[in-house]
Amino acid sequence: MTTRLIDESLFESREDREHDDQRPRRLVGARCSECATVVFPRQDSCPRCPDGTMAAHVLPVSGRVWSWTLQAFPPKPPYRPPAGGHHPYHLGYVDLGEVLVEARLAVPREEIRIGLPVRLTTVSAYQDDDGTEVMTFAFRPERDEER
Repeated sequence: MTTRLIDESLFESREDREHDDQRPRRLVGARCSECATVVFPRQDSCPRCPDGTMAAHVLPVSGRVWSWTLQAFPPKPPYRPPAGGHHPYHLGYVDLGEVLVEARLAVPREEIRIGLPVRLTTVSAYQDDDGTEVMTFAFRPERDEER
């Protein structure tokens, strides 16, 4: 099956990966040159100060669940349900040290908790009309050997 990322600009470019296709692509935010504020997703101006310029900043692949909830009903458009319709999923904030990232949490209900160590992954968001599986970023439980 053919896949694509929901938005290439959320991830480091293939050229930035130094030809290491084994390593998963990482999320890219932006860092202010003046006050060092980090944001995700990228933006052109700093939310804290008027003087800095924002530059691409690759984010860590692991962090901790800061807060979470269950998305039990379909969100408003532009949400597109997956094949077979909407299924409830966990959504939350992940603390990556420099920034909190809102993301899907690919964590079973019995494991999810505030403070849970998690690691970046991708999950299916929906299928395009041509059958292409559209992938989005998410976080899954981090295994002991990954720490």
